[in-house]
Amino acid sequence: MFKVGHLVIYSVHGICRIDNISEKEIAGKLKLYYDLHPLSDDNLKISTPVDNHNLLMLNLIGREEAKEVIQSFRSQGTEWIERNTERNHTYSKVIRSGNREEIAKIINTLMRQKLKAERNNKKLSNQDQTMLTSTRNILFKEISIALGTTYEAVLDEVNGLIAQSA
Repeated sequence: MFKVGHLVIYSVHGICRIDNISEKEIAGKLKLYYDLHPLSDDNLKISTPVDNHNLLMLNLIGREEAKEVIQSFRSQGTEWIERNTERNHTYSKVIRSGNREEIAKIINTLMRQKLKAERNNKKLSNQDQTMLTSTRNILFKEISIALGTTYEAVLDEVNGLIAQSA
């Protein structure tokens, strides 16, 4: 069980702080709930049952894992899937797993595809761009917290690693 004050990755909301653990009665049943808010939106408050196993809630990665994830951008990422619907389904499934190394491979591939498209005066599809932006924001903010740096510094380092290996 997480504790009040902990930072966690919560579903699509990204990094959230647990503000409270409260007991609530719903439909005559008493349950424990995490009361949390995304760091990116102080106005949004989320309440989720402590025993809700359908949504992803993870501890933030540590310093060493964060360094390893950054270094993974030296490699080529994961396989690019040509069919949009198949790619979205496959990549989304990996992202929902919460496995940071695999998520980094997806981000890596999307960033490389974006560079390739831009070199040809094209753009990523809206679906791919949305996936890249949201997933990269969550992972890179998590890495920046683990390393005590900024999102921009992580992005710059990753862009440099991709440029070196392109």
